[in-house]
Amino acid sequence: MKTVVIISAICLLIMLFMKVQVYVAVLAASAIYFIFAEGTNPAMFAQLTISGASGISLLAIPFFVMAGVFMNYTGVTRRIMECCSVLTSRMYGGLAQVNILLSTLMGGLSGSSLADAAMECKMLVPPMEAEGYTKAFSTVITAASGMIVPLIPPGTGLIIYACINNISVGKLFVAGIGPGLVLSVTLMIFTRFVAKNRGYMPKRTEKIPASEKIAAIKPAILPMLLPIIIIGGVRIGIFTATEAGTVAIVYSLLLGILYHEMKASDFLKGCKETVTTTASIMMIVAAASCFSWILTKEQIPQTMAAWMTGHIANKYIFLIICNIFLIVVGMFIEGNASMIVLGPLLHPIAVAFGIDPIHFAMVYIFNCTIGAFTPPMGTLMFVTCGITKCPTKEFIKEAIPFYILFAVDMLVLTYFPPLTTFLVDLVY
Repeated sequence: MKTVVIISAICLLIMLFMKVQVYVAVLAASAIYFIFAEGTNPAMFAQLTISGASGISLLAIPFFVMAGVFMNYTGVTRRIMECCSVLTSRMYGGLAQVNILLSTLMGGLSGSSLADAAMECKMLVPPMEAEGYTKAFSTVITAASGMIVPLIPPGTGLIIYACINNISVGKLFVAGIGPGLVLSVTLMIFTRFVAKNRGYMPKRTEKIPASEKIAAIKPAILPMLLPIIIIGGVRIGIFTATEAGTVAIVYSLLLGILYHEMKASDFLKGCKETVTTTASIMMIVAAASCFSWILTKEQIPQTMAAWMTGHIANKYIFLIICNIFLIVVGMFIEGNASMIVLGPLLHPIAVAFGIDPIHFAMVYIFNCTIGAFTPPMGTLMFVTCGITKCPTKEFIKEAIPFYILFAVDMLVLTYFPPLTTFLVDLVY
């Protein structure tokens, strides 16, 4: 391996550990390579970076970000939360169950785990504490439920991974449904036992009349149709995955008009939020494109694939090594940074082992979500603790049983491919 490549990699890792912005670290490492490597033109650095953010499929990112932002201004979140509250009112840990179910349903609308967790910290944690839930438990369950969001379409992580590794965005959208639902169901079951053990009683004990359930579900039906419209439209061929983002925007605006809750000032705020969020994501993608070109030119993925296929007995051992490695990496490096640096390296190796690219993508993304929940640099942990003022030490102590649950879920997802591929094969 060339000396300049090693120097660039060391600079990248140092900057990431110093918490430098991901796109700045990647661009700086790439710039070092283009300046000092023989046979490269520094002008290519700018060309590759600009072209990396020009892909047609990347248009889906700002569209879905805008749709998710507008949903928060149209009263959709409140309607879905009221629906979840009624449906879970007879369960142990009622508000904790609302937290999980709300993330599952909102994951098909917002696509951002941090935005979802921040919203639920403000909306649900204060009522949970008022009903006797500890601050640590309330914070942990909010962060844990936020892990569901990146797996449910149209999560931005799905779009970024698909673009970096040249995979169908539509297929990843469909593949995410199974793991998202499994994580949601297992989390709700686990929370039920924890809540019963701690005496977090149901809000109601009497049977809920069907009329009350219908009254709660009815206002939430239109918002919850959005994921069905997106996936159905893409599969039938009415629009592409990119065009589905514009459909989501129009749909969210129509809901705003229907509910009479979105004002002109809200529209302008939503546009501003979309621009700032999209800009940060697109800078990361642009940097990743340039970095991926360097890896390909130096044949690093091919070299690693040849070495691993020659030294690792089978794909099952490879998968468990990947899981352990990605979890350790996720403890120190943010998920998008990991996806940018390691995705182009591990994806071709998985293909060389005969692993379905869609299945491996979901294994990778699920590991990234665990990393966001894990100290010392878990973004979900820091966001939720920052809002609720929960000490990090208390968060980690409360989260230990959840780590065990997520490890089990990860093994099921890793070694039972139909969980991700069945719906893809059925739909496509």
